[in-house]
Amino acid sequence: MTDLANIRLFATHPHDCSYLDNEEATTIFVDPNQKVDATLYSNLSERGFRRSGSHLYRPHCKNCNACVAARVPAQLFKASRKQRKCWNRNQDLDVSSTKIQTDEHYELYARYIEERHSDGDMYPPTREQFDSFLTPEWGVTEYLEFRRSDKLVAVAVCDRMSEGYSAVYTYFDPSESRKGLGVFAILWQIELCKKLGLSNLYLGYWIKQCQKMSYKTEYRPLELLTENRWIRIS
Repeated sequence: MTDLANIRLFATHPHDCSYLDNEEATTIFVDPNQKVDATLYSNLSERGFRRSGSHLYRPHCKNCNACVAARVPAQLFKASRKQRKCWNRNQDLDVSSTKIQTDEHYELYARYIEERHSDGDMYPPTREQFDSFLTPEWGVTEYLEFRRSDKLVAVAVCDRMSEGYSAVYTYFDPSESRKGLGVFAILWQIELCKKLGLSNLYLGYWIKQCQKMSYKTEYRPLELLTENRWIRIS
């Protein structure tokens, strides 16, 4: 087992924050030459790290601590009335898992970015950017396909951890926005954790001042990593 204290970390230069106006961000990331396996990845996730492609990172800003790692204790999760309605609304979907990204996945991703996130860092979408961002890593990545009458309407990229799953990214058919497919994908991953007896679904970072991140507090109970301790809010 790798001693976490011996892992080399590097820091980016301060740069404009992607989430908060007038803020500078600094990110620390694990040495790209570090050998990573499922166990190390799980241990780093427990300490608030996320991945983008093959890069493991964590915010480390000098004057700001707004980014807070969040996870749902799956076995304790209770769906709200709104979430139950979303779950019931999408029971016509068939869900399957694959380890391989396909052209069909990319075509759906490109439509999603072009129509929903044309003001973001991932616009315009390219196949190279797609492959590097959502690449399978360390033998833990699954692509959950959501289909209606064989038509692919959503993909949830998730990583199997030692004691849970990490929700890496979800994209869906923009014409299906009213179906709440993003919410349904998270609910489905929570149910997957329950079924497999796993403890947590990691949701990435929650930022109180960022409206785009507010949805994460709708999953209760929720645990937030505060001063290196997971604190539960219900």
